[in-house]
Amino acid sequence: MNSLKVDHIIKNYGEKTAVNSLSFDVSEGEIYGLLGANGAGKTTTMRMILGLIYPDKGDIRYLGKPYSHEQLSMLGYLPEERGMYPKIKVSDQIIYLAQLRGMSRKDADRNLKVWLDKFQVPEYYNKKVEELSKGNQQKIQFIAAVIHNPRILILDEAFSGLDPVNVELLKSTVKELRDGGTSIVFSTHRMEHVEELCRNITIMHKSNPVLQGPIKDIKKKFPQERVVVAADGAIAGLESLAGVRQVIRHEHGGYELKVSTPEAGQLILQHALSQGPITRFEVMEPTLNEIFIKTVGESNE
Repeated sequence: MNSLKVDHIIKNYGEKTAVNSLSFDVSEGEIYGLLGANGAGKTTTMRMILGLIYPDKGDIRYLGKPYSHEQLSMLGYLPEERGMYPKIKVSDQIIYLAQLRGMSRKDADRNLKVWLDKFQVPEYYNKKVEELSKGNQQKIQFIAAVIHNPRILILDEAFSGLDPVNVELLKSTVKELRDGGTSIVFSTHRMEHVEELCRNITIMHKSNPVLQGPIKDIKKKFPQERVVVAADGAIAGLESLAGVRQVIRHEHGGYELKVSTPEAGQLILQHALSQGPITRFEVMEPTLNEIFIKTVGESNE
């Protein structure tokens, strides 16, 4: 059963259409990628899922049911714009927010201590938010989104402002939530995170869904246009090969070639081998970042 079903939702603001006939399903224990340039309609979509605003047309179902007050306790939200009160203690804020979601104070307090231990910051229980670093404030905001054990979780730029160590910590936590059955809608500009975490995606452009489906199927629709080759020494003459449009020499050795057809890869391989042993050769599938740019254009801010 799909935990979340978005069915042909439309939202207009006067003459402007913010979301135009968007549909997608999120299964139990799935991380679904919702992507798009700024102004594409992602935030409006997330607000409709959360019940903060309602679609003008279409329908949203949560475990098969329409939105109601009882859905409040099953939804969690980590917004892109952080909203913790800087001068209030972490414990006071998190417990209060959990109570708004229907938890008892005792359960909220217990869950908070579990999460602080998990993130290895139990000492933050009595600290004010303003006393924490930006990255640790992000951890606290994340705890606020999941403290009440939501069935459906909306994550908007969940890893922004974090150093690589904490990005990995939160990524592993998101995967654990997924494996525990939480359904997650994940929105970010970091396409490598989408490739790692999501199986299915929607790319929105100017309020419209322009590309949807499993990432592996989407990639098959786009040509392989990059070849990577490396050897212990230099490889001469790559620029002159048929089908090679550009050759980029990497500082750490090796070459990245832009090609007009995947078949050019075999010519590159034969040419490189004629000059000696090679240490790497790969015809690269398109990255989601490349697909995103081709779909919505270079200007995505």
